[in-house]
Amino acid sequence: MTALFRAVFPTIDKPLIAMAHVPALPGTPLYDAAGGIDALVEHVQKDVDVLVDAGFDAVMFCNENDRPYQLQAGPEASAVMARVVTECRPASIPYGVDYLWDPRIALATAVATGASFMREVVTGVWESDMGLWTTDAGRTLRERRRLDAGSTAILMNISPEFASAIGTRTAAQIARSTVVSSLPDGILVSGPMAGAGPDPAMLREVREAVPEEIPVLLNTGARAETIARMLEVADGCIVGSSLKVDGDTWNPVDPGRARRFVDAAKG
Repeated sequence: MTALFRAVFPTIDKPLIAMAHVPALPGTPLYDAAGGIDALVEHVQKDVDVLVDAGFDAVMFCNENDRPYQLQAGPEASAVMARVVTECRPASIPYGVDYLWDPRIALATAVATGASFMREVVTGVWESDMGLWTTDAGRTLRERRRLDAGSTAILMNISPEFASAIGTRTAAQIARSTVVSSLPDGILVSGPMAGAGPDPAMLREVREAVPEEIPVLLNTGARAETIARMLEVADGCIVGSSLKVDGDTWNPVDPGRARRFVDAAKG
């Protein structure tokens, strides 16, 4: 495992990272102006408490309900995310941040809140629901250096949801190239959208394509029924939708589902 990733999880072989989905932020179409930011904090705190109690190894905060998503967000996004993360961050386990889909916001939030890791798409060119999506890993890693955030691990999603690659390279080829060109602290493999998993064969091909010391994590579609098999290949997972009431991404975390997932993964 890379040094940064192993520093976050020094004693955990295959970490289970649970999503703490932040409701829609101010300025987005689904924002609850009546509840305000206090309602965001209250919602997220309840989910984090359940996830910690269930036994997850880390929590990752994300603006999941900021639909339609933007590739470039304003400064208020980082400010509000930083407040929510600061008020809700767990004391007993590591935490990370993500912002759909602007790595500048994710990195700024991570720096402001002391997050151990961040997740983002920083390589490739994609056709997506958000339009033509171009990335800049060089800018992101240079910004990490400029902000003296060298201890913040960057987990790079090489098969983003709601998008498909422009070009003919396979996921395995993209992963191998990303390791050489973009210095990831971890590679994430996703399905076509939130809650949907990748083809298990693709996950295996990516794991076999990159050096053993680079962690490859399942990024979407983790479920209690299949997680044991997926972890035979993956070096950990990020899970969100299947932990929610009725398995619906937009619902609160279901304590029973959360505990069953941890039991299935660690049993």
